[in-house]
Amino acid sequence: MTPLIDPRLHLTRRQFFGRTGIGAAALTALLHRESLAASAPIPATGTGGLPGLPHFAPKAKRVIYLFQSGAPSQLDLFDYKPGLAQQHGADLPDSIRQGQRLTGMTATQERFPIAQTRFKFAQHGRSGAWLSELLPHTARVADDLCFIKTMQTEAINHDPAITFFQTGAQLAGRPSIGSWASYGLGSENQDLPAFVALLSNGTGNPNDQPLYDRLWGSGFLPTKHQGIKFRSGTDPVLFLSNPAGLKAPARRRMLDDLGELNRIQLAEYGDPEIATRIAQYELAYRMQTSVPELTDISGEPESTFALYGPDARRPGTYAANCLLARRLAERGVRFIQLFHRGWDQHTKLPTQLPGQCRDTDQPSAALIQDLKQRGLLDDTLVVWGGEFGRTAYCQGKLTATDYGRDHHPRCFTIWLAGGGIRPGLTYGETDDYSYNIVRDPVHVHDLHATLLHCLGIDHTRLTFKYQGRHFRLTDVHGQVVKGILA
Repeated sequence: MTPLIDPRLHLTRRQFFGRTGIGAAALTALLHRESLAASAPIPATGTGGLPGLPHFAPKAKRVIYLFQSGAPSQLDLFDYKPGLAQQHGADLPDSIRQGQRLTGMTATQERFPIAQTRFKFAQHGRSGAWLSELLPHTARVADDLCFIKTMQTEAINHDPAITFFQTGAQLAGRPSIGSWASYGLGSENQDLPAFVALLSNGTGNPNDQPLYDRLWGSGFLPTKHQGIKFRSGTDPVLFLSNPAGLKAPARRRMLDDLGELNRIQLAEYGDPEIATRIAQYELAYRMQTSVPELTDISGEPESTFALYGPDARRPGTYAANCLLARRLAERGVRFIQLFHRGWDQHTKLPTQLPGQCRDTDQPSAALIQDLKQRGLLDDTLVVWGGEFGRTAYCQGKLTATDYGRDHHPRCFTIWLAGGGIRPGLTYGETDDYSYNIVRDPVHVHDLHATLLHCLGIDHTRLTFKYQGRHFRLTDVHGQVVKGILA
């Protein structure tokens, strides 16, 4: 007798537990808990989250994260350093660089000439926030924003740095921040995903670094918590529409039969991913109605399109995605993340950066204004920023008309607004070269801890056991930045 001809010898540990009272009891308890959850009214904070969450009263119900991929230059947008005008072309002092590591793109340069920004700065609002002339619309909402000028990260190259901001780790494979939010808090809308990702391509550097689906992936969390990427065009979610000739009743019967087969497998193997598969098929069915209504912006008034700018009618643009983010927030989506490429200005910064700002300045400010006038900003946390900053010195040759900046993880600027964040604040201080932090550093783990805190989550208690260890978004680090809380 061999295993090839006697399937009884293929009894795995999972099958053993499934065919004995141990597995049956566990499955019964699981299904009973899910049944109770399904029959209970939807709580105000959402459905499908972990018991006991939120840990405390949240300030924010949802997050809109405007991720600027490629790393915007803080020196040309936010961190005004007028003293660099007198040092333009001089070498960055060794006392400032302090032997900090360089990328392979500038490590062999003989000189590190300081590049003064070509763009004018001014103070705005009652808060007196300094902003570049490239951001006139952001300047108008400056008093609604909190600028953190002392963000820092450990990664010095794009992919690990972007991965770090999304997952709390530089190596791929961990759950993204949106997946953690979905896992902990669930969704406020049973007809839409808890986590949605939207992508757009910038005009500044259209061939910028690629963005991978794993950036909104669920890692080792159940796959129902991964981000759903909405595409531009008539079919925002792949395979959501019925195939030609298949009517809704027939699809409903097919899903019912498929669900029954999956439930048989779930009873046989007890694999939680099978339960996820059942839930995702049902969500996809409900999304056939909810998504077309969501993405149909024809009913928006002309004033809305004027607010978001001329690109708001064009699907797939940053402006259109900002408008869609507001509509997703209205419908209770827990975590909405926009990824906008094109911020990688190693050269040609004076000509590329204005294009990036034209893409993003008006729509970002419009989103703040739109949320505010609808009463949504108070419980929606908005984040704007990239994966690291840019150097004070020029990469390559500094000329009278051109300069570029290399990666700089030591200090850079992001801004936040809305639920739980103190408006009209500039937090932290950098040195005269925007190269080192003088006061109040904020690490990536600190930012993550603070975002979760605004959602009512103690970051040290949101964990998932995997490979024998309890993992969390902030690993074993992170402190809530209390100085920026409202």
